[in-house]
Amino acid sequence: VGSNQYGFYSITVDSGDYELNVSHVSFLTQSQRIQLSENLQLNLFLLPKSAALSEVVIYSKRRDVNVRNAQMGQIDLSINQIKNVPAFLGEVDILKAIQLLPGVRNAGEGNAGFYVRGGGPDQNLIMLDDAVVYNTGHLFGFFSIFNSDAIKNTSLIKGGMPAQYGGRISSVLDVQMKDGNTNKFVTEGGIGLIASRVSVQGPIKKDKASFIVSARRTYIDALVKPFIKDTSNFYGSGYYFYDLNAKINYRFSEKDRLYLSGYFGRDVFTFRNAKLSFNADIPWGNSTGTIRWNHVFSRKLFANTTLVYNDYNFSFGAAQNNFQIKLASGIRDGSAKIDFDYYPSGSHKIKFGGLSTYHKFTPNVTSGRQDSIIFKP
Repeated sequence: VGSNQYGFYSITVDSGDYELNVSHVSFLTQSQRIQLSENLQLNLFLLPKSAALSEVVIYSKRRDVNVRNAQMGQIDLSINQIKNVPAFLGEVDILKAIQLLPGVRNAGEGNAGFYVRGGGPDQNLIMLDDAVVYNTGHLFGFFSIFNSDAIKNTSLIKGGMPAQYGGRISSVLDVQMKDGNTNKFVTEGGIGLIASRVSVQGPIKKDKASFIVSARRTYIDALVKPFIKDTSNFYGSGYYFYDLNAKINYRFSEKDRLYLSGYFGRDVFTFRNAKLSFNADIPWGNSTGTIRWNHVFSRKLFANTTLVYNDYNFSFGAAQNNFQIKLASGIRDGSAKIDFDYYPSGSHKIKFGGLSTYHKFTPNVTSGRQDSIIFKP
């Protein structure tokens, strides 16, 4: 019997003595003898598995997993597998790792999108903790917005997408953030050629609540600045991007758990030309927020209720002498979803639920100003 992504499982057996074995590819297997005479709820915690190996080891699932699994075309990648892919300029990139999978190819240099089995980049659904991400790239597509220190696992579905994901005709990329360490405080980070990152996670209340905060920022602007003299016409021009991921999870009871997660990221490009008295500022980026409540109704029924907010906006602002102009576009969504996992027996699982989404589009909003005169369409 396999659990769902939140660790919920259900086993139906007759009364008697049993040995329960719990295993995961990234954790130590745990065995426990149990005696069943009535319904039993059992929560187990696995210890991480680490090994120092010099040889190449290839891990694989059971040979018939693609035949027995009801979901076809799905590939699951842990963050440890993704980190084994060579990094570009010191940055581990989830999207670059995805593009190495069969049936997937990149959309070209300078483009953060990818093609799956002939579909276009706009036909892919990319989600971060159930929130839709409309712009997945930094630095004009050379880096993805996903900070590897904040990501737990990634799932790519290349065909037969379940109804729970709404409508996409090419693929679904579902990225899940880490929940935070409930036992001890952990700090990690890294310094790359163009960016640095730091991540802090730990318990708010041991074995009950935890948090994780992860930040990343490039210093391209700082690297370029020494090469632009104060007397240069282009002094003040630059580019940088940053990301901030945060998540809190709290277990209210044995049957209830609440998750709060969010992401905020921006690319900022500035251009200055003192000779022409011209200034331009071009920021763009995503922000998401997710509230998720898990509830166990019984040993066979699990519910997940989610509220999601996501926003993407792009703006261009320029000024020369006494004239100013601003162009802006964006999309903002609000979603409510509830889904259920029902286990009628050990061999069957039924998923059902509902989703409602409100879209707000603001395409090509233009405004201008000259002296005291304001121009609006």
